[in-house]
Amino acid sequence: MASPEKPATTSTPRVDGVGKVTGAAEYTADVAVEGALWAKVLRSPHAHARIKRVDTSKARAFPGVHAVITGDDVPRVLSGRRIKDLPIIAQDVVRFIGEQVAAVAAIDEETAERALALIEVEYEPLPAVLDPEEALAEGAPLVHPEMHTYGGLPKPFDAPTNRFVTNHWGKGDVDVGFAEAHMVIENVFTTSMMHQAYMEPNAWIVLVDEDGRTQVWASNKTPYPSRRQIAGTMGLEPEEMRFNPVTIGGDFGGKGQPRNIPLCYHLAKAAGRPVRMVFDYTEEFGAANPRHPAIIRMRTGVKNDGTITAHEAEMLFDSGAYAGFIPAGFVPAGSNAGGTYHIPNVRVTSSHVYTNKVPRGYMRGPGRQQATFAMESQIDCVAHSIAMDPADLRRVNVVRDGEETSVGERFREIKAIDTLDAAIAASGYGGPKPRHVGRGISLAHQEASGGETRGTVALNPDGTVVLSTPVFEQGTGTYTILQQVVAERLGLPTSRVTVRVLDTDGFDFDSGMSAQRGTRVGSHVAHEAASAAEREMAKLAADVLGWPEDRIAITGDDLRRTDTDETEPWAALVQRTGAPVVGSATLNDDTAPGITAFTTQVAEVSVDTETGQVRLLKLTTAHDTGRILNPQGHQGQINGAAVQGMGYALMEELLTEPDDGRVTTLSFADYKIPTFADLFELQTVLLESDDGTGPLGVKGIAENASTPAAAAIANAIDDACGLRALGLPLTAERVYRALRERDDSMRATRIRSQGGTP
Repeated sequence: MASPEKPATTSTPRVDGVGKVTGAAEYTADVAVEGALWAKVLRSPHAHARIKRVDTSKARAFPGVHAVITGDDVPRVLSGRRIKDLPIIAQDVVRFIGEQVAAVAAIDEETAERALALIEVEYEPLPAVLDPEEALAEGAPLVHPEMHTYGGLPKPFDAPTNRFVTNHWGKGDVDVGFAEAHMVIENVFTTSMMHQAYMEPNAWIVLVDEDGRTQVWASNKTPYPSRRQIAGTMGLEPEEMRFNPVTIGGDFGGKGQPRNIPLCYHLAKAAGRPVRMVFDYTEEFGAANPRHPAIIRMRTGVKNDGTITAHEAEMLFDSGAYAGFIPAGFVPAGSNAGGTYHIPNVRVTSSHVYTNKVPRGYMRGPGRQQATFAMESQIDCVAHSIAMDPADLRRVNVVRDGEETSVGERFREIKAIDTLDAAIAASGYGGPKPRHVGRGISLAHQEASGGETRGTVALNPDGTVVLSTPVFEQGTGTYTILQQVVAERLGLPTSRVTVRVLDTDGFDFDSGMSAQRGTRVGSHVAHEAASAAEREMAKLAADVLGWPEDRIAITGDDLRRTDTDETEPWAALVQRTGAPVVGSATLNDDTAPGITAFTTQVAEVSVDTETGQVRLLKLTTAHDTGRILNPQGHQGQINGAAVQGMGYALMEELLTEPDDGRVTTLSFADYKIPTFADLFELQTVLLESDDGTGPLGVKGIAENASTPAAAAIANAIDDACGLRALGLPLTAERVYRALRERDDSMRATRIRSQGGTP
């Protein structure tokens, strides 16, 4: 059989494009289910309180109400993506303002809302802990007094504590390294709580059908893991539940968990009718799963020639009231607090702490964004301390081929220095610039996660091809890539390949969409399924035509004998059997690929020192890409990620009240995200190679352009006006205050030096 060629680099239209722009795409809230009731939830007004009494009698009697549920009406079981600490609905105690206390299913949304207002809840307020550092103090209130009994903890505990996970990375001896340094630089960085800001809010529909099976429609990109997670809370086996595919309107890490599916199930069982629940954005901002805020302490030792001898980082993640929304139980990329550098002595510690605030979840580059902002800001501080240009300091220390990273990882084909040089050359980093305009550099790297998925490719009698997949794609263009891989593997136009998304009855398992595994795992399976279909066609041709099975290849519409160039339309051959020819593929690869993708960004900003307004003028982003399959889709991912990175740096923050943890930015009028008016010049440099994962040599791109942006912008602000930013976001108000405080401090210092009184 002919060895397959790698697919060409081609931009193809989005598979889902027409449906989305015409409104034909069906999201969860659009699904028409006969007799479906509307469900709404009553939320706690307290950060921490014991539930003494819940009176639902008036709500149950309200016309149009079909079911009311509280913690007393559902099983006392806990679930979670790893750590099992999530109740179906609050039972006995509430742990943050906004936690769900009661739920109503009624004939329409307004009736459900009116019924909620009739529910009476008596609370006994309890001491709350709202600051992650205070949560670690001796005698601090415990958010979960039974946490040491929870399932899924990465390490066991003998007694309860608010610190539920601690991770360590590193190598060498930092004490020795600091002793060798000529200077030690210390800083404390902070990052904000950031919402994923997807366009479609979370939504769920649950129906128990006439056969007793539970049918689910949900904005959920991990249906198979979600089934496993929640089946026990519903008294079901996973196979008794079917997730049906719908269009998912964005995710960015926030839709990988089942959330209210069990609650809707119990409402549906109580009402005897299907139940629909759709969050409004007040609920999204006030009670969803935003990015972890962090406090990051760093200490770095450096010699006068720029050699970094030691680095220490302590990261404290505020995880809010629950850990069950975090897939691994912690954000895994805290190791990036060591950066992309070859440092001989490193110690990185990452801790996760419960507080009585909205629970955190995943957002793009979990832990990586926070760690990279701190580390790449710290590198600039180190450079300034020894009067070295930040680019030169990075060039001295950046990891190269054959070297370990700061935390002992080894990768092949390391292109960190390549992206650094490319970004500097393309950006005009060292060139002249106006007053109060600055440029800053930041580096990052990210390897794609592995996972498990499956797929089939069917060659039909009419000459069409159908790729069947279990992937519930969240808008990243994965279906387009899968279609393209199959089409190019078989030598057909993409218009001949249809992507069919199957419900969870269709395959055994799929890991779901996250951590850039759609590229690494999905494209691999699509390629192998198409190859398997070709092999099945070869078997058929050998049986029917008598051709040698190992000398047959599909080239477009034809089967071709590679030894004689004799051809036969494969569709005609399939017509003889009357049934499609199907090839299947499975991939289960959780191994470290030994490959990562490096990114260097140079930001150029202007700072209005009178108002504190920072304007990102230009962002140059250089990427080590591997093989690019769809240039337009690839660039679109870079564009979106870069804008998200800018939002993280300059404006996005879920604000909370200091006395009770209540989220106060409850609409897009208050929670600011970038708009067209904020956009900047984006210059992209792509360093393409064949050294990627799988048979196609690909690397992920979806998150890479967002990770370095915040630090590049912060470093550019320092270059523009001499203001070192240690916390995000860098809003105009914060920059203004910092500039005023700095100027006041400088004036006071000058007066003192002259012998006067400040």
